This record gives sequence, structure tokens and C-alpha cells, in this order.
Amino acid sequence: MRKDIAMEELKKKKEMTEAPEPAVDGAQVLEEFDKESRTRSFVNPVIDKVFKVVCLIVTFYHLLYASGYVMPETLKHRSLHVGMILVLAFAMYPASKKASRTKIPFYDYILMALSAAIPIYMWTNYLGIIDRVGSANQLDVIFGTILILLVMEAARRISGITLPILGLIFMIYALMGAKNGLIPINVPGIFKHRGYGWTKLIGHLFSNTEGIYGTSVNVASTYIFLFIVFGEVMNKCGMGAFFNDIANAIAGHSKGGPAKVSVLASGFLGSINGSAIANVVTTGAFTIPLMKKTGYSKEFAGAVEATASVGGQLLPPIMGAAAFIMAETLGVKYSVIIVSAAIPALIYYLGIIIQIQLRASKEHLEGLPKDKLPKVGEVMKRSGHLLIPIVFLLYMLFFSGFTVIKGAFLTVLFTIVIAELRPSSRMSLTDILDAFIAAAKSTVSVAVACACVGIVIGVCSLTGFALNMASAIIKLGGQSLLLTLLFTMVTCMILGMGLPSIPAYLITATIAAPALIELGIPAIAAHMFCFYFAMFANLTPPVALAAFAAAGLSGGNPMKTGFTAVKLALAGFIVPYMFVYNTELLLLNTSLIDGIRVAATACVGVFLISAATEGFLYTKVNPIIRVVMLVGAFLLITSSLVTDIAGIVIGAAVILFQKMIVSKRTGGAATA
Repeated sequence: MRKDIAMEELKKKKEMTEAPEPAVDGAQVLEEFDKESRTRSFVNPVIDKVFKVVCLIVTFYHLLYASGYVMPETLKHRSLHVGMILVLAFAMYPASKKASRTKIPFYDYILMALSAAIPIYMWTNYLGIIDRVGSANQLDVIFGTILILLVMEAARRISGITLPILGLIFMIYALMGAKNGLIPINVPGIFKHRGYGWTKLIGHLFSNTEGIYGTSVNVASTYIFLFIVFGEVMNKCGMGAFFNDIANAIAGHSKGGPAKVSVLASGFLGSINGSAIANVVTTGAFTIPLMKKTGYSKEFAGAVEATASVGGQLLPPIMGAAAFIMAETLGVKYSVIIVSAAIPALIYYLGIIIQIQLRASKEHLEGLPKDKLPKVGEVMKRSGHLLIPIVFLLYMLFFSGFTVIKGAFLTVLFTIVIAELRPSSRMSLTDILDAFIAAAKSTVSVAVACACVGIVIGVCSLTGFALNMASAIIKLGGQSLLLTLLFTMVTCMILGMGLPSIPAYLITATIAAPALIELGIPAIAAHMFCFYFAMFANLTPPVALAAFAAAGLSGGNPMKTGFTAVKLALAGFIVPYMFVYNTELLLLNTSLIDGIRVAATACVGVFLISAATEGFLYTKVNPIIRVVMLVGAFLLITSSLVTDIAGIVIGAAVILFQKMIVSKRTGGAATA
């Protein structure tokens, strides 16, 4: 959910508490940092209606597919999905900044027609294409080449030049080879392969389920689409406003309240929302001015919103749709992924909350007046029923026995019914159709990215690049797990720069995760490690899109906001190392008691890291004690009972020491 959610919430929350009007245009900030939001708005009513009808057709097709009423063969379904999405993409996204934002030029109609021709060719020649797998004919090559060009152009318009260039580089790599390659030059070193001609490459990317129509498109055409429909329906019901209100009611009055509200609201919304940047604009347009009004600096206010918004994609149940791809890639149940992701995500947010609390104590920042905030009881009475669909969804995923796709489909229907219980959430038929239209539009950016990433994944499977990359990372690490983790982290953050969350995870998981798995790390832990650092690329300068978007709202320096966000999320940067060394954090093959023990020690470690980073615990912490805190935190990373006890003892000693300092100075009790 991109621009629609952001703009809807901007309208709904204008009078939240006493927040001043945003100093900048949220829509302008969203478009500046999130290319996916730069869409056309049709002035011609006929074109507008036709476009909406096409969106409805796309949504109803996917709902019928999920319900089991329409079940075409795999390649037919995926080609139709990509074809429909490409048609919408060329209708929605102009070719350049100078192109019309209100009219569709003639060349885009040509591209839309070509996009529709691809699935028509697949459906009418399906048996022949299947029979010719590995030996594509001339027509296969022509249509496959057109498909690749269309996917790359659509990806360029939507998410920028990075993803198409990456796809092009991988295609050139596949074509290189002195004996068999179209480009008669051998790739040097361990990345050398036999080389492939254009026909072989296009056949691999077009005619089977290992290229463009691979796992990523399968997930986009099933799980992701359905959960975007669910999110749009929930948004139409007023779920975003409910999250903001309940966050204000719970935390708005506490010390540093507006910052905690930002964390809670962004976490709630981000768990369902697929875009960190749209999440920043949605909640940040109101929480950032409140934080500044309370006394937080512009950079810190922006950093809080950015870190909280990025964290929403790490938080179950939806995790920005990455959980579905991870489950499909690893061949495990979706419920296994979200159970494994829960504790690390909560620890990540705990680190942010602790730093906010310590910063508020250090700078004496109070919360908002209670009489100006909504009451928990009132919010729950008005909108608490909106939690029922989420509970129903969890039941569908864990206990019903239905597939994830069927469960998501039933949850969409259930949400529409539940929304009728209160006037505040009741939807008309027009509202429901608008939500379905918004779902089709929101899916375009994710689906196109997944199709473009299919080029990279297809080349990796054809050439063995992923295994070679794994060998290279392990070689650099010298068989050291820590060094391999460090090299993998850097690789993931570089590959994730400037990319949306889904393609960032897909690419890093394809290229970097095999190295960790080869060292004996469980596959879920390896993929989760790559996912975390692909997401953190949104916070890390020089390309920190979420932090820069937050700076656009706060008026702070973008680079300072980015570095402040890294500092604020520092505990989150340590969490992936924790669950690699302590797989109990992911609840893998562990007892409840061991899981609780490891989670508790991890929380202590995060507390020490946060206090050391902020340099405050009851009072200012001197540099030596900060180093001691970090030593105690790192001792808690491994699952050894001896190091856990040592880390906890260090933590307790530091707390007592800081309390003694305050007591000597004031003669009274210390408060954090």
C-alpha cells in the first residue's frame, strides 16, 4: 500500500491531538523519495473509468484464483498475472518526469498492447512452449525478448534504474563464455561458467518457472496480492486511524510520548504496509511535528520515524510480504516464518523504545497532556472490532488447516463483514470497490519488481552464480563465522541500496544466504539475517531513503538524520547476529524454557547496547562504563550459560554503579 494509504491517512488525521499542520506537503515528500508513488491521475473520465474497470478485473481474477474457482496451469497463471500488471504499469507510470501525468501517450498504448500479447501467446501456445523447454523456437525468443524489455522498462519507471541495470548485468554475465557464450570472453576466477547464447538464455527466463515466471512472481500473484487486498480493505475501514489513536492512548502521555507513539503506530501500520517510505509519510506527517514540539531535535524526530517504519517490515504477521517469499523459497509453512520472526522484531523495537526513554530522561522531555489524548476504552469501543479480522487471520494461518492463500481470501471476506458492525468502519459497495481498485494499483510496484528480480534469479540458477558467490564470501571469511557474517552484512546492505524491500530481500537471499547455509547456519536464520540487513539499507547513508523521507518531513539534515537512525537502530543491527548464534531466538528446535531464557538475555543485551549508545542511565555514563556495557552486551550474544551469567552480572553492576552516582549527587532515588 503506497500513495493511497498515505494520502488517506493524511486526510483522516488532520485533527489528531494538538499537532500542528505538517510544515511540508506529505504527498510531495512521498513522491520525492518513493518513485512508486509517482503515478498518473487521469483527467479524461472515460479513460479513468476504463482504468478502474481493468483494476477490478485484475483483482477479481486473483480473488477467483485464490478461491479455487479459476485454476489455470502454472505458467498460464503467472504469465497472465505479469501481463495484467504490465498493462497497469504502463497506464499508471509515465516514462519520465517530463511525460504527462494526466494522459496516456500513444507509445504507452503500444507497450500495453505488447504486454497483453505475451500471455495471449503463452495461453495459445502453451503445450508447444512446455514441449520446447530448453530449446526455444524463434517465436519463443521474440516474445521472451519483448517480455524482458517490458519488465525492465516497467521496473525503471517504478523503482528507478538500479534494478534494470542489475538485471542487465546478470544477463551479460550469462552470455559471456569463450566457447558457448554470445560474448566470447571468459569470466575470470571462480565465477567462470560455460557461457550461453541468446536463445538458451531467453528460453530459460521465459519458458519455465526458474526465470521471470519463477518463485517471486508466484508469490506476488498469490500471497502478496491477497494480503494487499486485505490491507486495502483494512485501510478503508479506518485501521490506520485506529493504530494512531490506540498508540496515542497507550503511550502519548508517557515521558517522550510522541516518539513512542511514532514507534507504536509505525510498527502497527508497517506490519501490514509494504513500503517503509509510505509508512514514514503516513504516520510521520503527524508524529514528527509532535516530537519536535515536545523538544526532540529535527534529526532525532526523523530518525525515530524512519527506524520505526523500517522495523514494521520485520514485524509479523505480514512483514511487508517478505514472509511469504521466505516461506515459499525455503519450502516451510508461513506460520513457521512468522513465529521465528516475532521475538527478533520485538527486540528490535525494544531497543528503539529504550533509547527514546533514555533520551527523554536525559533531556527532560515530557509527554502530551492526558486530557488532550484519546482514551483506550473509547478507542476500543469505537474501533476495537477491527482487531477481530487480524485474530481471524492468525486462526486461519495457525489452526484452520486451510492453505495461506485460502485463509487470506476468507479473511478478506470476513473483514468486509466485520466492518459493518460499527458506523465508523462501515463500507459501502463503492468503498469496497475502491479498495479492490487500490489493491490492484498497489500490487503493480511489487509485482514488477518481483518479475525483474526473476531475471537475476534465473541467471543465478542457469550459471551457478549463487554457489560461486557463496564460495567467495566463505573464502573471504576464512571459514570464520563472524567474518562471513560481516561480509554477508556488507553485501546485503550494498545490494539493498535504493531498492524496495521485496527485490532487496530476493536478491540478497539468492546471492548471500547460500554462504551462511554452507557454514551450517539453519536456512531460516540465514534468510532472516539477509532480510534484516537488506531492510537496514533504507536507514544507512549514503542511500537511506526512509531516513531521507523522514528528514523531508522534519526539516532536518538528511545525512544527519540517516546517521542518527543508524545509531537509534544499533541494537537492531546486533539482533541478526544474536539469532544466528542463538537460533533459540527464532524458536527453532528449542524448548519454551530455553526460548524464554535466550529472549530474556537478549533483552538485557539490547538494554546495555541502547544505554551505551545513548550515553545515559539515570545520569550521564562515562566512556569507560559505556565500553563495559558493550562488553556485557556482546557476552550475551552467544547462547553459553557462562557468558550469559557474565553479561548479566556486568549489566547489574553497571546499573548499581549508576544508581550510586545519582544517589551521592542528589541524596535521593534515581529515575530513568
